Amino acid sequence: MFTIDKYILAENLEQAYELNQNRRNVIIGGMLWLKMGRKKIGTAIDLSALNLNTITEDEQSFKIGCMCTLRDIELNEGIKNYFGTLLNKAIENIVGVQMRNIATIGGSIYSRFGFSDILTVLLSLDTYVELYKGGIIPLEKYADMPLDNDILVNIIIKKDGRKASYSSHRLSATDFPVLTCAVSNKGRQWFVVHGARPMKAKLTKIEMSENPETEEIIATVAKLSDDTPFGTNIRGRMEYRRILAEVLAKRNIAEILNGGSHAN
Repeated sequence: MFTIDKYILAENLEQAYELNQNRRNVIIGGMLWLKMGRKKIGTAIDLSALNLNTITEDEQSFKIGCMCTLRDIELNEGIKNYFGTLLNKAIENIVGVQMRNIATIGGSIYSRFGFSDILTVLLSLDTYVELYKGGIIPLEKYADMPLDNDILVNIIIKKDGRKASYSSHRLSATDFPVLTCAVSNKGRQWFVVHGARPMKAKLTKIEMSENPETEEIIATVAKLSDDTPFGTNIRGRMEYRRILAEVLAKRNIAEILNGGSHAN
């Protein structure tokens, strides 16, 4: 449970940014995980009036406002037309529709949760974040940055033609994942992401033949699994996750070679 001394509906991003420089102040979105802790908030900063809940598409990219919910992304026709079922696979097991109607993409990416399905899949794509003061930077770089007081304004996914696939393993439907895996491919370049390790998602770039044979895939995935750190928690041991990592990566590569979730 948390308490709030003051609530402000921000009139512009500059006001929100200035307020957010105080460590006692917090930008609020769906507040799904915030309410699980115990925190005394000085000022709750609401971005709802800043028109940051829209998804726009042009020939080069999708721009997703930070206040868009996961459900907004799940239902967006442009995203479905371009990425097929890719993003839906990463979203559909996140608890339930009620929660996905509340959880914002900004809060999900800003927090870099270790269990995040959406961070895993977006890292496998040509994705960027737009920060109010920090400008546009690759998501890969942002994921490794410490939390700060800048404001994540937009998520930008470039249309670079890569094929991709996503999968996860859970002990039960809608539970936190034991392991998540996203793979994408462009030419000889392959992008493999493992999340819920139980650490946050990690992107590894590898090279394989454009049409790799089974032996090459098995050897490459085995080395990748050996080189990726995994840990133990109540959902699974390190050794179990390492085995799962190979299985999910091989499944995703096979799907890509057969067309992929995104084949535009």
